Amino acid sequence: MPEENEVLDGENTPEEENENTNEEDNDMPDTPMGKLERSALAHYLNANFNTTLNSASWSIIGAHVADLSVEMNPNTETIKNILDETNVIDNGYEPAFDVDTYYADPSNGDFYTKLKDIAMNRKKGDACRTLVLEVLVDKTTGPFDAWVEEVIVKPNSYGGAQGGVRIPYKVSFAGNRVAGTVTFTDKVPAFTANT
Repeated sequence: MPEENEVLDGENTPEEENENTNEEDNDMPDTPMGKLERSALAHYLNANFNTTLNSASWSIIGAHVADLSVEMNPNTETIKNILDETNVIDNGYEPAFDVDTYYADPSNGDFYTKLKDIAMNRKKGDACRTLVLEVLVDKTTGPFDAWVEEVIVKPNSYGGAQGGVRIPYKVSFAGNRVAGTVTFTDKVPAFTANT
């Protein structure tokens, strides 16, 4: 059994440990929160299904959802001219995300009622247009960075296997993106556009 201050083979002395830790700390950026949990990026849809920000009723996406990623779908074209020069034309992005595990749940209130109406009555156009609110909680206190954009919400199917009626849907970003901040009161977000 080693004595109190004896160093075993392969171990560092306390002084060496402190030196190694300090070296690593100096190389790392200042991230007081560390790695962000997935819940730090929240997505809300306006359950009123309109594009009027001051009347938005935000419904959070997440119950029964194990994975949600906004696919950026970058749109670029590569053109080679007769001089053997290559040009890349950047046409921006066509972002969208799928919610594959939405279960029909009347307790979701206005959002469920509207999604059911779109699916069962085959609604299209402005009847499917609403707002998305994206909030990134990457610091310990608010206000938090947030973005609002018009989106089109379209059900992909309805029904599904045993376990519950599902209405998976796709959210396609439709422009008019506005950057701002969000504060929360009893978990309800309030968005303020940047000036």
